[in-house]
Amino acid sequence: MACKRGALIVLEGVDKAGKTTQCKKLVQALQQSGRPVEMMRFPDRTTTIGRLISAYLEKKSDLEDHTVHLLFSANRWESYRYIWYAHLLQGFCLDWCMKPDVGLPKPDLVMFLQLSPAEAALRGQFGEERYETSAFQKAVQQKFEQLMKDPSVNWQVIDASQSVEDVHQDITTHSLNVINTAQNVPLGELWK
Repeated sequence: MACKRGALIVLEGVDKAGKTTQCKKLVQALQQSGRPVEMMRFPDRTTTIGRLISAYLEKKSDLEDHTVHLLFSANRWESYRYIWYAHLLQGFCLDWCMKPDVGLPKPDLVMFLQLSPAEAALRGQFGEERYETSAFQKAVQQKFEQLMKDPSVNWQVIDASQSVEDVHQDITTHSLNVINTAQNVPLGELWK
């Protein structure tokens, strides 16, 4: 009998869209339903590469933007077995941003927590990190909109301006649906 696999589910969105809050709520809901769950967050600031990224984001060091993007990818490669998705930088060619992640495990579902940059700016601590500007977040959102046109990736857009509980309900529903189908499908490779 073949071993069934779990589902790789990714939450994406602009900064302050509620990704961490919703990830934690989803993990709790899945655990309560008796499912094993593993949560990862990128950048993983506990690794050597993650600490470099963290210092850069917190404006404690300066690096060239292309270098930082490659560090984000390297940080994901550090966790190759438990991967999620790319963070895109403003002004970069989308193809260039995707290439370092070709071959990483392809998510079964990517949920984009859609929140306007203006609304994101009203959320706590917005602006403390390097990329937390409305202009940058608008550019990131536009890059994600381009990525969502790729039919090889299963995207679901979640309205992150809803209440925390409503967003959680949407995420949980989509997650349970994909978990039930993923176990019968082999894990793919991203952008291959």
